[in-house]
Amino acid sequence: MKHLLLLRRESRRQVVYDVLLWIVLGIFVTAMGPDPLRDLAAFGLVSVPKVALCAVAVVVGRRWPLAAVMLLLPLGPWRFTEGFATVDLTWLLPRRNVKILPLLATSPFIMWYAYLTGRRMVRTWPAAAVFCVITGFGVGTVLAMGGDLALWVSMVSALIGTYLVPYLLGLLRRRLLQQRRQARLSAEAQARLRERARIARDMHDSLGHDLALIAVRAAGLELAPGLDPGHVRAAGELRLAAADATERLRQIIGLLRDDSDGAPLAPVDEDVAELVRRAAASGMAIALDLAEGPVPGLARAVVQEGLTNAAKHAPGSAVRVSVTPHRVSVRNGPPRSRPLARSGGLGLAGLRERVRLAGGTLTAGSMGDGFELAVDLPRAGEEDPRRSGGERTPA
Repeated sequence: MKHLLLLRRESRRQVVYDVLLWIVLGIFVTAMGPDPLRDLAAFGLVSVPKVALCAVAVVVGRRWPLAAVMLLLPLGPWRFTEGFATVDLTWLLPRRNVKILPLLATSPFIMWYAYLTGRRMVRTWPAAAVFCVITGFGVGTVLAMGGDLALWVSMVSALIGTYLVPYLLGLLRRRLLQQRRQARLSAEAQARLRERARIARDMHDSLGHDLALIAVRAAGLELAPGLDPGHVRAAGELRLAAADATERLRQIIGLLRDDSDGAPLAPVDEDVAELVRRAAASGMAIALDLAEGPVPGLARAVVQEGLTNAAKHAPGSAVRVSVTPHRVSVRNGPPRSRPLARSGGLGLAGLRERVRLAGGTLTAGSMGDGFELAVDLPRAGEEDPRRSGGERTPA
């Protein structure tokens, strides 16, 4: 029952295609045999079994083309009277007209199923075994005809042209399609990795910053005078929960981040003033020095990274943000309470890559009793002052 289900066609189009294929093949087989109008008995004994054999080959050939090749073996190119080419081998043989690649009316169908065998079969040993059987059949045919050297030449060319070459073409086609499929899957995998990296960057830029501000608000409540002890304890638990969430977010970003993917060059839509205002509303003590002139495109990313680091590693400290057309810096004082998260995040590394691509220079380190994050960007037409390796274009 299982094998019968495998022989079912998936659509009516396949049924019509196979019926037409059998009809054409049957016509060719009939034309090769006795004339039914002159010798009906010979036609029934010779052509009718061959037509039935063709029907079986067509039925199983779509699923198992190698089986169709075996079934059509008696209809193979074993008549060496007509061929694709005729050559003169009098220098080697007494015979002048030797047929190269004998062709019969059924040869194109055999070639087609041999091609499908190479195209669809993954394992090669069944095809090799069948080819050995076909070779043995051809050797027996030549020996039965007398074993003339011209017959051997015709038989070998028939094996190569009718069976081997179509099979190798199908095999080549299958390999090419596999390579194309692998390239497509690789491109899809790269697209998924890029999307994961984008999600990681968005999570770090948005959620990480917001969690840090939540922790800052909780720390402010924890230090507020006159607050009930229970409320102070709840504020401390909220601060620790925000710190734990920030740490878990950092671990998730580490899993999602693709090191081979470039850092983004365009931050989310929020200017520096709005970012500072939102951070100050959360309880951070921030002073903003915003110079006149165009604001660098990386200013928002630099300020966000600096404020996030200050909120996590120096909670309660005073922060000063300075933005000029060619320099952005975020400086914070010493922390007033325990840091909310340990160091080792990926935000500073991603920001460093952004700055490098913009042709600027990033410096981050201790400054007095605090910490400063500063980015210097080249002026229009200037080279990278510290040769950071980025593109020599202004941000």
